[in-house]
Amino acid sequence: MKLITFADSAGSRAGVLLDGGRVLDLGAAMPPARDMIGLIEGGAAMLAQVRALAANPPAGAVLPLAAVAIQAPIPRPRRNVFCVGRNYMDHVAEGDRTRGITQSEVPKYPQFFTKAGDTVIAPDALVPAHDGVTKWLDYEVELVAVIGKAGSDIPKEKALEHVFGWTIGNDVTGRDLQRRHGQWFKGKSLDRSCPLGPVIVPAADLDASDLAIGCKINGEQRQSSRTSKMIFDVKEIIHQLSAGFTLLPGDVIMTGTPEGVGYAMQPPQTLKPGDVMELEIEGIGVLTNRIAG
Repeated sequence: MKLITFADSAGSRAGVLLDGGRVLDLGAAMPPARDMIGLIEGGAAMLAQVRALAANPPAGAVLPLAAVAIQAPIPRPRRNVFCVGRNYMDHVAEGDRTRGITQSEVPKYPQFFTKAGDTVIAPDALVPAHDGVTKWLDYEVELVAVIGKAGSDIPKEKALEHVFGWTIGNDVTGRDLQRRHGQWFKGKSLDRSCPLGPVIVPAADLDASDLAIGCKINGEQRQSSRTSKMIFDVKEIIHQLSAGFTLLPGDVIMTGTPEGVGYAMQPPQTLKPGDVMELEIEGIGVLTNRIAG
């Protein structure tokens, strides 16, 4: 099952992608699940009801996909987007090489930072070039975990019980700002710098521990890896992040990017106006956005 948030003249609401280019409108079929946060907070019981409706959709609640606009699955997270940096060893090594470091060390702990929640944008939405602010705009494909059940001090062995589902994120970054300011928030929180989507796949429908993950720029394969190459897997990330800190339903956690980012290429490649970014994760889909201009 693939859950979406979509909009038309009647507003924004949650839905389910159906075969044949159709959408189940949960706002019409099941008002308590009208928005994605409400659906997530409804827990397993509400998700089971949604599955039943998707299996036998009421005719009056089915729309053609072509008649709606797909939004980010959670268009405006209630809190900052939580992120993990340097979580694939090959990415650690490529970043170190740009600083003249030839012997990379494995991080001992997850390196957490956040992106402002209002940086989130929809699939196919334009990402500003921000050329008056940064000369080193870059891309990062990431597996995203969406929290479904609140919890703090979550044991690693129970961490996946708190995951509602999976989506794709693009951690668009101003690399020069990231380095200039030391703390990564500024370089990671440029306006409209967090494309998210296009769908959420419920955790019960997808084992995300070993999925193909990649990114193409203008059709050229730049990143290609597997989620099994994470230094800290999703269970460890949730365990560490929740230590002394309560995760809430709807929280968005980006889990790090593999090697192949533009600034580490030889020669370095920055994103430019008109560039098309296609991010793909096995079992979830493709997230496409273009740099404005």
